[in-house]
Amino acid sequence: MLKRLIHIIFLPCSEATLLMEKRNADSISPKEDWKLSMHLKICKWCRAYKKKLEILDDILKRKLFKEENIQINDSEIQGFKDKVIKKLDI
Repeated sequence: MLKRLIHIIFLPCSEATLLMEKRNADSISPKEDWKLSMHLKICKWCRAYKKKLEILDDILKRKLFKEENIQINDSEIQGFKDKVIKKLDI
């Protein structure tokens, strides 16, 4: 019950995942960073999502740079992630 209340007060999961994506693409404000940190301390599902997001970022960067020697920026990676999420209907 307390965790559910904290989710509502601090940050719902839907906003937390968006902030994680935003943090990877650009930067987030100190207030947003604090809220996200608090949320991640209590939400095991969002911590798992964050871990998967980090793995995906790492794989994409290593794969693209190693095999094709392509220079890509973070906004292109973010655009790709957004398309994948949209296709998965998350």
